[in-house]
Amino acid sequence: MKRSTLLFWLTGAAVAIGFGALVAKWVPGGSALHAAPAPSSRTASTGQRKPYLLKFVQNPELVPPFSVQSFTGQTLNPAEWRGKVVILNFWATWCGPCRYEIPELMAMQKQFQGSLQVVGLSVDDLPAPQVKSFIGQFGVNYPVAMADEKVQDEFGGILALPTTFIIDRQGRVVTKHIGLVPRDYYDAEIAYLAGQPVDAKVQRFVDVGQVFPANVKNATSLPGVDLSHLTPAQRKLALKEMNQMRCTCGCGYTIAQCRVLDSGCPISLKIAQQVVANIARGRPVSAPAKATR
Repeated sequence: MKRSTLLFWLTGAAVAIGFGALVAKWVPGGSALHAAPAPSSRTASTGQRKPYLLKFVQNPELVPPFSVQSFTGQTLNPAEWRGKVVILNFWATWCGPCRYEIPELMAMQKQFQGSLQVVGLSVDDLPAPQVKSFIGQFGVNYPVAMADEKVQDEFGGILALPTTFIIDRQGRVVTKHIGLVPRDYYDAEIAYLAGQPVDAKVQRFVDVGQVFPANVKNATSLPGVDLSHLTPAQRKLALKEMNQMRCTCGCGYTIAQCRVLDSGCPISLKIAQQVVANIARGRPVSAPAKATR
């Protein structure tokens, strides 16, 4: 599936399930990394809300370097954000959920002034003046700029909207959200990362593609791909091959990345299954050209 088509489909799906719904991310290895829980989650006995479970990367990577010009003429560079928690929000004017959350992002920027920096990066195909006019109608109080494909690729490609990266005060990407996130959960993340009191627990996870697609190489399993009948050596070889081959669906990702980012893709699934079958039978691996990403 082509990246532009997948972006439209996933964003459309987010609209279909409602603005309050959240998108879950599959985690290779058997469990699912879900987006933030609904703020109404309460214990049956006391009626009190359970502490939020915040999920952050165990060994976070520095935010990819890039530099863009905001609509107000400000240079946006991650190096300038050190010392603040950052909400880096990829969005588009045609994305319903994105429009819905803009006022909440504005409110957070105001509430956490001094400790938070919200940054909006538009992936619109519209001319920049039209996007500028759009955000002017909202009176957006945080910097917004256009993000071309080069900037998007620095973050592994943006396949659904909104996509939001949370960056800590050291400039490290600690988690990523796809879809809408409850305001209370954002507040908990910001407060925790800013060193403020918050009723929350923290769970650390290893990034195997749920934040940066390149880290799929660390995964020991892939969605829909049965490796159980392979020997450890064969399993290692299969994963290596699928991390090198480019999927022919047009997404531009490796087979392994496509399986994680678009587990419904029949093309990457068919190729992956063929790779596994060939390795199990001791046959030469027959696959598309190696990926260049």
